[in-house]
Amino acid sequence: MPKPKGKVPVQPVPALKNTIALIYDFDGTLSPRPMQEYTFLPQIGEDPAAFWAEVNAFAKKHEADNLITYMHLMYKKAKAKNIRIDREQLVAQGRAVELFEGVTSWFAAIAEYVKLRAETACEIKHYLVSSGLKEIIEGTPIYPEFAAVFASEYFFEAYDVPFPKRVITDTGKTQYLFRINKGVEDLGRSINSHMPEKERPIPFSQMVYFGDGDTDVPSMAVMRKNGGYAVAVHAPGGGEAKCADLYRASRVDFFAPADYRRSSKLFQRTCLILDRILADIRLAEERQNQEREMT
Repeated sequence: MPKPKGKVPVQPVPALKNTIALIYDFDGTLSPRPMQEYTFLPQIGEDPAAFWAEVNAFAKKHEADNLITYMHLMYKKAKAKNIRIDREQLVAQGRAVELFEGVTSWFAAIAEYVKLRAETACEIKHYLVSSGLKEIIEGTPIYPEFAAVFASEYFFEAYDVPFPKRVITDTGKTQYLFRINKGVEDLGRSINSHMPEKERPIPFSQMVYFGDGDTDVPSMAVMRKNGGYAVAVHAPGGGEAKCADLYRASRVDFFAPADYRRSSKLFQRTCLILDRILADIRLAEERQNQEREMT
């Protein structure tokens, strides 16, 4: 006997995912040199090349992590010279950090471009994921532009020599890509729980990672493997060979000099990626419209 025909339950149409995330490394990507070289190392009388060589040698000898080693040696050397540097001083040092041409106007230019090109309402968010010091980054003029900054930090209150609070390694950076993808920006929350792709607020396909070299390869690989985009930058006038190698190895979609002005190749190529993301968002929106018409 045939079963009586009932009304097919209507499946809710999922919310449109219309947020685009641009994610940046800092040293060598937004700034020409490691941030510690502008004020901290000169203040404690350290030659940058000699300091980094000592960090590498110490880490190799003791089988230690290079990033924990540099954070340890910075303050060990400062204390040896009776130079006290607290959190407020580090933030103040951020004002001396040099940025590549056009960085300060980049964020407004990107927002303007997205507003001009988007056929549906979209939100653009910028994130920073850096092995450098968050305290110094806070003092830079671009700090307010980021929705979140994930960087290495110190504990200051409990030790004569500040103790590392958070260290972000090259491979550790990838954790923060998944935090952005899942919308779990609170570092007190774990990201290890399974979250279905349809529930993740920012798909990898709407994320772009900017980096400058080998230390960014894990993040670039994760980004592209999951359908996102990666862009490599190099100092204007040099470093192009390394970026070309990344491109040939399919680590990045594009590479360009670290010139962030509107007239630059970097801006133009980033806009090409944004055009594709915006088109995909518009396509998803139209599919939603069709699904609503079918209910």
